[in-house]
Amino acid sequence: MKKLLVNIWNRTFDYYLIVRNACYLFVDMLYQKVVPAPRVVSIEETIRHIIDSHCSVSRLGDGEIKIANGQALTFQTKQPLLQQKMKEVLSTPIPHHIVCLPDIFTDLTSYNAETRRHWKLHLAFYRKLWYKYIHRKRIFYNAFISRCYMMFADKTSCASYFKLMQQIWAGKDILLVEGEKSRLGVGNDLFDNAHSIRRILAPNKNAFDHYEAIVHEIKKYSPQEYLILLALGPTATVMAYDLARKGYQAIDIGHVDIEYEWYRMGATHKVPVLGKFVNEAGAGAGVGDIHDEKYKKEIVCRF
Repeated sequence: MKKLLVNIWNRTFDYYLIVRNACYLFVDMLYQKVVPAPRVVSIEETIRHIIDSHCSVSRLGDGEIKIANGQALTFQTKQPLLQQKMKEVLSTPIPHHIVCLPDIFTDLTSYNAETRRHWKLHLAFYRKLWYKYIHRKRIFYNAFISRCYMMFADKTSCASYFKLMQQIWAGKDILLVEGEKSRLGVGNDLFDNAHSIRRILAPNKNAFDHYEAIVHEIKKYSPQEYLILLALGPTATVMAYDLARKGYQAIDIGHVDIEYEWYRMGATHKVPVLGKFVNEAGAGAGVGDIHDEKYKKEIVCRF
């Protein structure tokens, strides 16, 4: 009897979710017909703008808008200051800095089925919140510069995106600020054309708890002529903004290394990458130490 009641409850809850989601999707369909969407330029145009203007970059996605709404994530606890800063990034333009949004507000046909389902449902719940914090007449750049492989149905342009992106750091001294086991560029040639690499290893989770300390170390190890590449989840979004205000070029580069790994292996779904923390596939389970002397010599600070 107990098992039967549990099954009835679970089935009832499933039906509730189906009806609830359908209602939200219907309301969103009507809402998007009457409220103008923000303009988000292409991935290629975004990368070329970064190359030409040497601007700093903050990217926002589904996690960042949830933080702006006061929610926590699995890898970042709720922080009122982070929420406040996220709203500021969305609403307050500053010189030499661009804000990148996901290109999802008008057309999802270029994405694979799983991605379309994800963003369609996300917008049903969060479109109004996006529109609350952004000026829809402002031009935004494309947050998918760092997610330019896995989510696309047609992947024929992916190689050109990665090749173009490498021009951002070509011949430059770069400071990589990343999670402890992210290991950007290790085991591949993504950053081989950089002049030099330094690394600051920050915590994989709750990086914002160490925000001021991380910024202090960035200033310590990165002259202003260095290019700072940030892979710290939502913390990178606001950190790029703050560093731009201080005269640095800082780019929230996000998952670009994992996307590049998936592209190199021809992966058709999100899979773990040997020796690297992949939050969306295994969350770093089983990722141990690394025996790469070049990588170890690049580390200037470890939290």
